[in-house]
Amino acid sequence: MAASQPAKPTILLVHGAFADASSWNGVISILKKDGYDVVAVANPLRGVKNDAKYVDDIANGIKQPVVLVGHSYGGSVITEAQASNVKALVYVAAFAPDVGESASTLSGKFPGSTLGAALATPVTLADGGKDLYIQQSRFHDQFAADVSAAQAASMAAGQRPITEAALNEATGATAWKTIPSWFIYGDGDKNIPPQALQFMAERAKSRYTEVVHGGSHVVMTSNPKAVAKVIERAATNL
Repeated sequence: MAASQPAKPTILLVHGAFADASSWNGVISILKKDGYDVVAVANPLRGVKNDAKYVDDIANGIKQPVVLVGHSYGGSVITEAQASNVKALVYVAAFAPDVGESASTLSGKFPGSTLGAALATPVTLADGGKDLYIQQSRFHDQFAADVSAAQAASMAAGQRPITEAALNEATGATAWKTIPSWFIYGDGDKNIPPQALQFMAERAKSRYTEVVHGGSHVVMTSNPKAVAKVIERAATNL
């Protein structure tokens, strides 16, 4: 009798700021067709430690090994996460901070981000905090230049806000120092400077890094095949 094949790892997808779990839809279709179980988390976007704990709770409920994938600010979340069954990290146009760094400090480390000027007037919250959105009129060019105008308009209308505090919260743990990582990003990213993305990939000793020519900040939406391929590369190298 032939030996049974080991179960494939579960892919856990963590979206970033100004997006939601539907930004992974194209990637999910490919991964599921290829036999992977997939969970796309509804990232709270309230704070790095808070959001990482939420992701840990979901990962801890999964029996298989997990490939943890983060987009943008979601990279900060997967870096902070501590679930013991996470065996690989994939950073999709994402932050990979070191201890003491925040999304804001890394964005400003190299020139090129135009996010600040594209933000709408912050929404003041009851607790004194502030929620940040991208102006809908600026969303296509700033966030998703390589998707259609119609799709970008829908994404802009449904964008999830992030707290200002979350973008400024310092990282307290660095999973990429002990868990192997893979990176993919676009060289047309206007949220996180491509030079910063390259710096973080090299610092994390990425097992494989792919740069999508002309890719915007939402490479998982505009280039789902390329992103799924990198995720599957990680999944088959545990």
